[in-house]
Amino acid sequence: MLNGPLLVTERLILRPPATEDFDAFAEMCAEAETMKYLGGPCARSQAWRLWCALAGAWHIRGFSMFSVIERDSGEWVGRLGPWEPADWPGPEVGYGVRAKFAGRGYAFEGAIAACDFAVEFLKWPQLMHCIDPGNSRSQALARRLGATNSGPTRLPAPFQDAPVDAWVQSADQWRIKRREFQP
Repeated sequence: MLNGPLLVTERLILRPPATEDFDAFAEMCAEAETMKYLGGPCARSQAWRLWCALAGAWHIRGFSMFSVIERDSGEWVGRLGPWEPADWPGPEVGYGVRAKFAGRGYAFEGAIAACDFAVEFLKWPQLMHCIDPGNSRSQALARRLGATNSGPTRLPAPFQDAPVDAWVQSADQWRIKRREFQP
């Protein structure tokens, strides 16, 4: 059962989280390198609560991060998309992929679709990516998407002590940058 939109890119399917995605999500949550800037690795039981928050946000907010599925294999790649929990510094398009899929351009490809969704469907006037100052890979992706670092911001508990910069661009800036990615 699909409880939200289905976005299809050249290599990916983005859709709301489903029960069958959880095992791969829990594996990702246990990957120290992947989770280094995403709150740290966690046990399966904690991953379940995170998973339910992502899935539940679709019902409560009408949007949340998508499950990213590789079209060729059907494997769960990661999660990315619009995100704005209570007391967040603003609407964010976040991204994270499992270690085995890193470096293939999936985060970029999926983030383009998610930014389009946030601007055109959700009508967000601005896109933001909350990025740890030490996360050079995520910064490079934000820069490639056209965002610029507007400086430090603060996340709510339990992440209030994590250093985070807000990488932002207006919806109009996104639309201009988006033309570069057209085939």
